[in-house]
Amino acid sequence: MITGAIKNKVDKIWTDIWAGGITNPLTVIEQLTYLMFIRSLDEKELETEEFENMTGEKMDKIFPQSAVGQSMRWSKFKNNDPRDIYDIIAQRVFPAIKNMRHGCLPDFTQQGELMETAGESGNDEQNNTAFARYMSDAMFLIPTPQVLQKIITGLDDLYEHDIADLDMQGDLYEYMLGKLATAGQNGQFRTPKQIREMMVELLRPTPDDMICDPACGTAGFLVSASEYIRKNYEDTMTTEQWEHFAGDAFTGFDTDRTMLRISAMNLMLHSISRPEIDYNDSVSKQNQISDKFTMCLANPPFKGTVDAESIDDNLKAVTNTKKTELLFLALFLRMLKKGGQCACIVPDGVLFGSSKAHKAIRKELVENHQLRAVISMPSGVFKPYAGVSTAVLVFTKTGAGGTENVWFYDMKADGFSLDDKRSEIGENDIPDIISRFHNLEQESGRQRTEQSFFVPKQEIADNDYDLSINKYKKVEYVPVKYPSTAEIMAELHELETEIAAGLAELEGML
Repeated sequence: MITGAIKNKVDKIWTDIWAGGITNPLTVIEQLTYLMFIRSLDEKELETEEFENMTGEKMDKIFPQSAVGQSMRWSKFKNNDPRDIYDIIAQRVFPAIKNMRHGCLPDFTQQGELMETAGESGNDEQNNTAFARYMSDAMFLIPTPQVLQKIITGLDDLYEHDIADLDMQGDLYEYMLGKLATAGQNGQFRTPKQIREMMVELLRPTPDDMICDPACGTAGFLVSASEYIRKNYEDTMTTEQWEHFAGDAFTGFDTDRTMLRISAMNLMLHSISRPEIDYNDSVSKQNQISDKFTMCLANPPFKGTVDAESIDDNLKAVTNTKKTELLFLALFLRMLKKGGQCACIVPDGVLFGSSKAHKAIRKELVENHQLRAVISMPSGVFKPYAGVSTAVLVFTKTGAGGTENVWFYDMKADGFSLDDKRSEIGENDIPDIISRFHNLEQESGRQRTEQSFFVPKQEIADNDYDLSINKYKKVEYVPVKYPSTAEIMAELHELETEIAAGLAELEGML
């Protein structure tokens, strides 16, 4: 758990970077990610050396065994002169990471030039971490040796005194990523953790699932899914399931290579060393994946449209539109296997939009698959950077219908205030949502005036497949009895007499 003391240390590192002239939170995260990765390589090397000493068995090394290669290790350079540290990272370590092959760093000459290694001309992506795969266009932007030394000292202090295990590393990174929420337009990269965890709890992933987020951003949904699996299955998972967990159980796509690096690091800190994190415009013809995944969790882009010519034709066949929020719903249906589940966030407009494309995708979900739940969320959930009203759709791909009754829930609170501060509060509907969703047989008697209720499929069809909760929710109007006009006038005269008496008393005191 991240305590106040740890937060203060992270904030101090953040302030040092800002003072050095890097003010974009995304860039700060990116530069910290590089340094955390550099440190993690040395930690892994130390573990390998310890294993060698215990067993006598020779293992492959990450760092070259030359003097120059060993100088690139965090433990070797961290106490050097700041200018020396800066030169080593900028001229050796950073270029080496960008040219990492087969999990090993290339060697350097004494002049700082990369040495050519026989047989290493190709980039074998299968043997690289997802993070190293997207380092080719990365830039080292720490401005001065002094700023770099402060960051290294701060990170080292955190790791040595505060971070005990991988879970803590993940929490630390989660806290840093949380700072993106205050970054204005950058905030679209983040879905609040409590909402992600709620959506994961609704679907209940298992170690055998293939989980995808085709608009992964910082990979928050994939991390939340991995945490759920470890929490509920860690003691019973087989070797094959752990292998699956570390690799192809988690797939994420994004069109921003910076976000791919950040998401790969986030997953690596949660024991997922080889996720399928790829550069991919998910709704374009570039993405041909179908019937592959058992689970999709996502908060796809709400705003903007895409080039009509680049949109995959089989998505347009379901909903002929350029709106990304509609195309992604069609994409989930295509990428899921039959029986696969999806929980995704959509803007309210998707629920009641009157265009042909809006109606077509809602009809597809209701008639040809099993739409299970519509959870309406308050507009403050994504503050401070967006005030849009949203909902969570939960559905199962069947290809043969299956929707009988759709469960609606009117979420009023998520455990945090709905203003820009998003302070923690006592009111929280999330535990109730999870509990009721997994006991839907007990919901059949609920009235439309209550917070959750069922709506029959036919009623939804009769209303043009409108999925907005206000279309079906009934409001109880309790009559309010007001006093008569004569009583109100009498009260006013009484107040007037009291005021006059008070004024007279004040005048007598002068």
